[in-house]
Amino acid sequence: MQNGTILQYFHWYYPTDGSLWKKLKAEAEKLAEMGFTAVWLPPACKGNSGTWSVGYDIYDLWDLGEFNQKNSVRTKYGTKQEYLEAIEAAHAAGLQVYVDVVLNHKAGGDKCEVVKVRKVDSEDRTKLISEPFDIEAFTKFTFPGRKGQYSEFVWDYHCFTGVDYDNKTKETAIYTILNDFGDTWEEVIDDEKGNYDYLMYDDIEFRNEAVREELKRWGEWYYKLTGFTGIRLDAVKHMSPAFVNEWVDHMRNLAGEDFFIVGEYWAPGNLPLLLKYIDATGGRMSLFDASLHHNLEAASKQGKDYDLTTIFNDSLVAVKPELAVTVVANHDTQPLQALEAPVDPWFKPLAYALLLLREGGYPCLFYTDLYSAKYTDKGKDGNDYEIYMPKVENIDRLMQARKLFAYGTQRDYLDHANCIGWTREGDDEHPQSGCAVLLCNGDDGNKVMEMGKAHAGKTFVDYLGGQPGKVTLDADGKGNFTVGGGSVAVWTEEG
Repeated sequence: MQNGTILQYFHWYYPTDGSLWKKLKAEAEKLAEMGFTAVWLPPACKGNSGTWSVGYDIYDLWDLGEFNQKNSVRTKYGTKQEYLEAIEAAHAAGLQVYVDVVLNHKAGGDKCEVVKVRKVDSEDRTKLISEPFDIEAFTKFTFPGRKGQYSEFVWDYHCFTGVDYDNKTKETAIYTILNDFGDTWEEVIDDEKGNYDYLMYDDIEFRNEAVREELKRWGEWYYKLTGFTGIRLDAVKHMSPAFVNEWVDHMRNLAGEDFFIVGEYWAPGNLPLLLKYIDATGGRMSLFDASLHHNLEAASKQGKDYDLTTIFNDSLVAVKPELAVTVVANHDTQPLQALEAPVDPWFKPLAYALLLLREGGYPCLFYTDLYSAKYTDKGKDGNDYEIYMPKVENIDRLMQARKLFAYGTQRDYLDHANCIGWTREGDDEHPQSGCAVLLCNGDDGNKVMEMGKAHAGKTFVDYLGGQPGKVTLDADGKGNFTVGGGSVAVWTEEG
């Protein structure tokens, strides 16, 4: 079986021209040939900002670019028909399709309601700073453009725990709604800000059974319509684990026990919190390894002062590799975004080697690292910045190395602060598989590493082309492999 690799097929600043679904349809076969086995697609549902919506300001789950709502029929990425054709093309190429599902909140309500609320301290949402009072909130969702097609469910303030805007006073604050299901936030795992149930917009009330049933009906409809093979579940950090468990179980009952789900619980450098969430959800889903990403960013910034022997310390992939989806970048960490934490370009080939060529984790490659990107946006200081994110050097070869060579027993040589390596012995299923990987954040390095006696006498060359010469293994299958300073070398059997 081929090693699995996900491609996150979008970034925050992808053009608003409706071209993404058509691009995927045209490129699906090429992506499969490169070694990708799955594509993670952005939220396909209509967002509040119409064709400008990345998809996380979710408005109507049932509108996949089919109805004239929020000033457009299509979404940023295209029409419903183009979306279905893209998924069909991806499946025909042998790619799994993972859809991005946003269930934590809704934005762009169609009508205001008078809602009784209490204002809370934005830095400690458990602290009430007002007595109950009335506001006007955009909590009525009637979806007039859809006219009840697919679902006649109308959302009102009973469907939400909180909002952040009073249309009567034009004040922006955080208000907890007093409704039939409680006057407090729902229980979540993270105690950041006292209780981090509320994230943005109209926060969905999962204690309302009618809401839970509507979201399960929608998930069933979406799955049967598109045939997607996995889900990336947004903002699980801010959602009740009880609801997440119920909804995930519902989807698995439809799609089968092996149906892939990864949750976005972004907690950089906080492995205990990730493990606590895994316990609360009974290991039902994978999580993005925010802890490893934190290490990769630090290594890129510190250069030769970073101790590479610690690169996997406190990472999810080190303790639960079967549930770790590993990333070097994503749409939230790219420059000028909310969780901005970019890995410096010089280190990205090393970082991707750590993800792609080892046996633990399920690696996910970011769109801009394959295609590059240029964009302009305002920074936190209010100034405009032009950003260029280059394609990662040798990313095509690293992908091919994962597809062809990264199999079999792994031997680690994570024993030097500036030069670490490992070998993969290969297996019978993949002819000529096996590789020796070295990476260095300082000066040129070398390391004697063992490939296994099955490789005794074989000659190896650097598949990435950075290291001259050849290495012939001795009778024990050992060789002295080299790597250039600040780079990575992937030694594979000659020919």
